[in-house]
Amino acid sequence: MMSSRERVRLALEHREADRVPLDLGGTTVSGMHVDTVYRLRQALDLDAPGTAVKIIEPFQMLGEIQPDLQDALGIDAAILSGTGTAFGFKLEGWKEWRTFGGTPALVPAGFNTQAEPSGDLLLYPEGDRTAPPSGRMPRGGFYFDIIVRQEPLDDKNLCVEDNLEEFRPISDQELEHYRRGAEELYTQTDKAIVLNLGALALGNIARVPGPGLKYPKGIRDVEEWYISLTARRDHVFKIFERQTEINLANLQKIGAAVGNRVTAAYLSGADFGAQNGPFVSPQTYRHLFLPFHKQINDWVHRHTTWKTLIHSCGSVWALLEDFIAAGFDILNPVQCSAANMNPQDLKKKFGDRITYWGGGVDTQSTLPFGSPQEVRREVRERIKAFGPRGGFVFNAVHNVQALVPVENVLAMYQAAREYGSYPLRLDAAA
Repeated sequence: MMSSRERVRLALEHREADRVPLDLGGTTVSGMHVDTVYRLRQALDLDAPGTAVKIIEPFQMLGEIQPDLQDALGIDAAILSGTGTAFGFKLEGWKEWRTFGGTPALVPAGFNTQAEPSGDLLLYPEGDRTAPPSGRMPRGGFYFDIIVRQEPLDDKNLCVEDNLEEFRPISDQELEHYRRGAEELYTQTDKAIVLNLGALALGNIARVPGPGLKYPKGIRDVEEWYISLTARRDHVFKIFERQTEINLANLQKIGAAVGNRVTAAYLSGADFGAQNGPFVSPQTYRHLFLPFHKQINDWVHRHTTWKTLIHSCGSVWALLEDFIAAGFDILNPVQCSAANMNPQDLKKKFGDRITYWGGGVDTQSTLPFGSPQEVRREVRERIKAFGPRGGFVFNAVHNVQALVPVENVLAMYQAAREYGSYPLRLDAAA
């Protein structure tokens, strides 16, 4: 049998391995809600009842995918992330907490919430409850919504530096964390290591409001930001220029720390697609984003063996040529339910030039609401579409959400292992 690392590498080189590689939790956009992680671990008898699960990403409330769960499902990718969170506190000093769904969890020390009279939970930047809250989880909800804290804008006195506060030189301590993490994953596992640098993304709308900043300045309102892509295009261009300078300097240091132990790097989490089409036009992408994405991808490809990943939900058919021109090797999450995202067409048109990481089953309908047999059938169809000639890493479309039946999760990975062996033999009826 191949190692996981070899299996993923061949897929990224558009070659067939022994089977289609599988992912769960290799990135912060291919993980699983903590409630579902807990129920899955219980169903697989990996924990005693009541054993808490770490929340490693509090914005999306993602649960930790530990090695025993990876092994139980046959997962081939492992995440290498930094020490921080979107809300500005570090992943350290773990303490007990419970979700609205009753899941016992462990959260970082900076995960300090306060309940409003409505029952909503507020979360604070850097864990500082004296600062204005930057996140809100509705009562009975599953995730934190970012609270926009936009100061009045003065178009005559816009300052590029105001949108640079979260883009800062990487510390020696953070570099040591990456170096040590890459070394441990490389020597102690056979997994493909995915370096998660989504926080470096230009225009990642989850980060634009500055949820980790106590008093964010600049353009921080979501609607105002998208208006600015047209109305203040020259100003946004200057912001991206400066952010890219900082990112490249940090990438050089991270690259020296982790070397070629890393298989792939998640570099952009800025969504460009909606359900029915792109909400950033190809012209806007080409003018504002492509030049800087290309700078970063060119550096990676000149100095490392990493493959680079862009995350964008929605209908991005009209942007895929530009993503490829920018140098991205991998598209995630491959939202096949969106307009113009037919799996067979995607594979035929772009499948020899970009790897599809995700798209294995629909998370809007089939996975949460279908039967296990319907999940199996869709998994088989997606492997038949995306699997030939490599270029496919199996994962659901984006993170597996809360309330998804565990039976469906198990059916998804069982089917992926069953139908994903090369040479693919999928012509017979399921």
